[in-house]
Amino acid sequence: MEKNKPLGLIHILQKVQNEYGYISEDAIEQISKRFNISQSKIFSVASFYSQFKFTKPPKHSIKVCLGTACHVRGGDEIFNELKRDLNIDKDNVTPDYKFGLDHVACFGCCALGPVVVINNKVHGRMTPQEAKKVIMKL
Repeated sequence: MEKNKPLGLIHILQKVQNEYGYISEDAIEQISKRFNISQSKIFSVASFYSQFKFTKPPKHSIKVCLGTACHVRGGDEIFNELKRDLNIDKDNVTPDYKFGLDHVACFGCCALGPVVVINNKVHGRMTPQEAKKVIMKL
């Protein structure tokens, strides 16, 4: 990428995110210096695309389905208990970034509800206690 030309900026941002899992303020500053692009321009481009993240990802990802079938079978109870037990903060991660907790509208596994996906592995017919057992093994 030539200086002052943001043609390859998206590619650079993708490489940074693939390497570190997110785009840090430090990375934006270094890209800015290296390619003589303002930090606001870099942030503007990166924030336009939903693929780019600006917060450090957790080591383990936990997603609880709160779709109708999972909700009526206790999905919200699983989510709330995990949030409390793991001490999840406002950014949906533990203070040490070991666990991240999110909820989704539906995984499409309604017959297995309630469903919890941990590190991209589907766990069906979960209870709060079973979810905690799986997480404690991590």
